[in-house]
Amino acid sequence: MPLNDARREDTIAWLVKARGDLAKARHAITAKEPFRDDAAYHCQQAIEKAMKSLLTWHDVPFRKTHSLEELGRQCIVLDRSLQLLVDQAAPLSEYAWKFRYPGEEELPTEAETEEALTIAQAVIDAISARLPTL
Repeated sequence: MPLNDARREDTIAWLVKARGDLAKARHAITAKEPFRDDAAYHCQQAIEKAMKSLLTWHDVPFRKTHSLEELGRQCIVLDRSLQLLVDQAAPLSEYAWKFRYPGEEELPTEAETEEALTIAQAVIDAISARLPTL
């Protein structure tokens, strides 16, 4: 694949944002009273942006969406070996909104937050490994 500077820069930008969201998620749980809702949100965002980085690199258009299932399906077309990770990540789509607005008093449990962090890290690692050294 010929290197396209604009696509390369866009891919890097998505991946940097993904890693930043993961760092924010990790930071949110280190507070004296952990912000598990924020951590869950940032995990979803990290996965979404990592997937968008892979799609960007392969010049696959995607619509504005927070659906990890939809983005994941597009990633699987590029690399079937991502199926298990996409299956694990897809349920986290609701973290884009579930804890972000008034009326939702429920917070993610510590176990749910830890699982989201683990999945987000795994998705970022897997996608990073599938991108050339940028």
